[in-house]
Amino acid sequence: MSTEQNLITTPITADFLRGHLDVEKTAHGLLPHRLPAWARRQIPDDLLAVAEAQPSGVRLAFRTSATTIDLDALPTKRVYLGFPPPPDGVYDLLVDGRLTAQSTVEGGNLRTITDIQTQTAEFTAGPAGTAHFTDLPAGEKNIEIWLPHTEITEVIALHTNAPVEPAPDNGRRVWLHHGSSISHGSNAVFPSTIWPALAASTGGVELINLGFGGSALVDPFTARAMRDTPADLISVKLGINVVNSDTMRLRAFAPAIHGFLDTIREGHPTTRLLLVSPVLCPTHENTPGPLMPDLSSGTLKFKATGDPAETAAGRLTLTIVRDVLADIVKQRSAEDPNLHYLDGRDLYGESDHEEFPLPDAIHPSPEGHQRIGENFAKLVFANDGPFTTTTG
Repeated sequence: MSTEQNLITTPITADFLRGHLDVEKTAHGLLPHRLPAWARRQIPDDLLAVAEAQPSGVRLAFRTSATTIDLDALPTKRVYLGFPPPPDGVYDLLVDGRLTAQSTVEGGNLRTITDIQTQTAEFTAGPAGTAHFTDLPAGEKNIEIWLPHTEITEVIALHTNAPVEPAPDNGRRVWLHHGSSISHGSNAVFPSTIWPALAASTGGVELINLGFGGSALVDPFTARAMRDTPADLISVKLGINVVNSDTMRLRAFAPAIHGFLDTIREGHPTTRLLLVSPVLCPTHENTPGPLMPDLSSGTLKFKATGDPAETAAGRLTLTIVRDVLADIVKQRSAEDPNLHYLDGRDLYGESDHEEFPLPDAIHPSPEGHQRIGENFAKLVFANDGPFTTTTG
């Protein structure tokens, strides 16, 4: 907790938060969620339950002239039994949209994964801590503090040397995005440099990121949550988790995508809607799942264990998924001119993979996130892309 004297204490309330769909009041403070309570009751496994509570894209937004800001928070950190603990999650502080300072919170709860395949975990309670930011620019300014994208974070209070007030609505368009662990931010180091955050910054939009590690599985409750969330722009990046979890065959996949889009359209009949196929991933281009951890190199990597010959019986690969998604958009766009398709290999393809290989054979490096964010902004927010301000 903050120990500096003469600081103003401001409890965190929901109007300080951006990029979430729900807020849970806890014994310590507020826990932002990226799925509403009714949807959380339908979650079938801990993988998604943890992922949606990790605040990828969630940030505090306020105005102040403070030059010292402390944030009390209680993180829940994840470690894998037998592996070194990862570094503490980073809190990014942006001043008027520019990354200006970073901090971490020591301590916190610990969630120890004892079985990487089943995600069985042991929970150990720990203390809250404080992220410290000092020597900030003087004068009134807009502050955003992006919460660690891979640590469940209960926010408690701000301690500042000047008053704070929640940021007013900035009038920017709201971009609602759903995707897999790559959209969640896996292998990105900082929360404001996951690829959706980078693309949102370039595009000048407010991000709501429903990227869920391992859990972009065409779930109906996710579609309903998106249907009910106000948004000006919507993108859905699907396919990789369906392949690597081996949860669907071709017969079920195509109707499920149609149903997912139908549900979104119930609440957003004319909103610009972009369906994005998977980025390049040689592991699964022509080999079905399931995906399994591979520790043979001494570091955690992943390998596909399916049989390519079984695609004839309907098992899915990324190559097949891309064809299905492109065909669905071609079919539907005749009556839905605001529905668009983007091949994920235009975001990260062969040349990008040669320059920035996937460190664990599945997730991009920090440089890969930068490349995907840049390419998304260039193809979608600019140059007459589907989310540009110049198209109708």
